[in-house]
Amino acid sequence: MLFNSVAFFIFLPIVFGLYWSLRGSLRSQNAFLVASSYIFYGWWDWRFLGLIIFSTVLDYCLSRNMTKARLWLSLLGNLGVLGLFKYYNFFVDSWINAWGALGVEMHASTMQIILPVGISFYTFQTLSYSIDVYRDRLKPTSDPIAFAAFVGFFPQLVAGPIERAVKLLPQIERPRTFNYNEAVSGLRLILWGLFKKVVVADTCARYADMIFSDPSAYSTPSLIMGAIYFSFQIYGDFSGYSDIAIGTSRLFGIRLSTNFKFPYFSRDIAEFWRRWHISLSTWFRDYLYIPLGGSRGSKATVLRNVAIIFLVSGLWHGANWTFVVWGGVHAALFMPLILLGANRKHTDDVVAQGRLLPSFSEAAQMLFTFSMVTLAWIFFRTDSIELAFVYLSGILSLNLELIVNHFVPTALIFIGIMIIVDWLSRTGEIPTWWLREKFKPLRWAMYTLAIVLILKNLQNGSSFIYFQF
Repeated sequence: MLFNSVAFFIFLPIVFGLYWSLRGSLRSQNAFLVASSYIFYGWWDWRFLGLIIFSTVLDYCLSRNMTKARLWLSLLGNLGVLGLFKYYNFFVDSWINAWGALGVEMHASTMQIILPVGISFYTFQTLSYSIDVYRDRLKPTSDPIAFAAFVGFFPQLVAGPIERAVKLLPQIERPRTFNYNEAVSGLRLILWGLFKKVVVADTCARYADMIFSDPSAYSTPSLIMGAIYFSFQIYGDFSGYSDIAIGTSRLFGIRLSTNFKFPYFSRDIAEFWRRWHISLSTWFRDYLYIPLGGSRGSKATVLRNVAIIFLVSGLWHGANWTFVVWGGVHAALFMPLILLGANRKHTDDVVAQGRLLPSFSEAAQMLFTFSMVTLAWIFFRTDSIELAFVYLSGILSLNLELIVNHFVPTALIFIGIMIIVDWLSRTGEIPTWWLREKFKPLRWAMYTLAIVLILKNLQNGSSFIYFQF
């Protein structure tokens, strides 16, 4: 079920009402959450509910008396299912192509396995639970219903944030009370997330898709605009999903982690990765980077660990060599910061702290970082490495024939609105002046305009980009 669909607009208020009608019984609430989450996920294809149930039962049972052997069973079980459904065809095809490049013709039939929506997200969520239990960072739960609700919690089930059990499970295990202010803030987040997805991302998608479909047919300005449109498409799409997920969870008395912190205002690539898809970045940091040695050891060791993290992150995003190259590009951008000892330069501050506008130096740093990220997105968006290089060569050809239609005023206006709101909110504190009583007419005018634009641009629930991962 898509957040931007009529089905969800009917589903959410019904689930909300029934959920709070059960507030006298925590176990009933959690059981209802599990059932609602399975309906939400099964709306796409009920057959893949078995995979979520398998991961849930496996990790719940193994964690009851966690040993090293049981941890390995958890890793093999979860990663085995993920590998089969996500990477089987990819590795078979890559094997055949590799031999073909050497002049050896091979034939193999692949099963053309369908990729279940959200499998990478809930697999990593259950794995983090097993690993934390093994490390004694978390006591195993004795409540299978609460654990099933943790694994399948529908707002973040298919595209995150990837929640840790240490944060989400205790919220599910304790009684929850309805909080009006939390619910209102959740509704605002849902509205803002829908605006970013339906109005910004889907508008940008129309032009990005057109240009990426045949990059050889377009001039340099058009190709640059296509890449920029995709940059804002993927940000509006994915951060919009996260906002809707976080806002929806607040309606049910549950707080999810922040997944984006205005990444396009980053001054270097290290800061970008501390602000983009935070739940995944921190997952790889805690469960792969640090066990590999992290930042300890020689520069060569640290560079190796960074390379591994980015390459694995690229492969996590999809079974295509374009994603691996995308990860490699980010590793290459990150490594100079490691060598210069500048990778922790912007950890606690935000750009233009205490000022309305950035300095010239900050603006230049943000523009450079955004440009590098946008160029890397070309590999992420294209279907093959060859097509990505066609796109890049078209940019470098400096064919300055201007196709005015690709500078679309409506798309640029929507992008501008999103940038302005993000900029004013970049400190993490949303401006409160507009919540004052005297600004109520303005506030409701803004809500109404946002709803009108969402309904006008709603196209039967276009899928979210990260559903494919």
